[in-house]
Amino acid sequence: MLAVKSKQRASTTCVPNVLPCRIDHNGPVNASERYWAPTKDCKVDDKETSYFRGRKLHGRSVKIPEGYQGIVVTTTEHQLSDNGNRNRLSDVTSKDVRLCEDDEEGDKLETQDTKVLEENASFDEIVVWGHEAVPETENDPYLRSLDEWIAFAETMHSYPSSKLAKSHEPKEVG
Repeated sequence: MLAVKSKQRASTTCVPNVLPCRIDHNGPVNASERYWAPTKDCKVDDKETSYFRGRKLHGRSVKIPEGYQGIVVTTTEHQLSDNGNRNRLSDVTSKDVRLCEDDEEGDKLETQDTKVLEENASFDEIVVWGHEAVPETENDPYLRSLDEWIAFAETMHSYPSSKLAKSHEPKEVG
């Protein structure tokens, strides 16, 4: 499992860019405008154009849906252990931390260590880039996953609608 440790000071904001190439580097880059200078399309609000190593890229800005927050995290060596040391990292937040307890049948539930991630920045939009054309939701895996995972999470964590709940109620036989 994973837990996110929020920073004590105000979080910095950023706009992540998903490029259609592989770069063997993770982390910040001191990029100058000479190498990376996206321009907004004046006709369409969420479209951008830029050049990367001589190739023209077309980008689409995607807002993170309301009620959700994007964060940039890094892994740490810390672990939140379930063996009674839960307060070891008191500023770590995790909704899924389970303690080792007896279940109803007297069996021990399995313990699980939680890896701690540290928040580096937050964002409310990302830019997805493509070659030759603007990425579309139907074809781009990043855009599709954003829509599909959020829809899946909302379905998993929502309560059944009243119409569905009524169909599962016991009926009187008379």
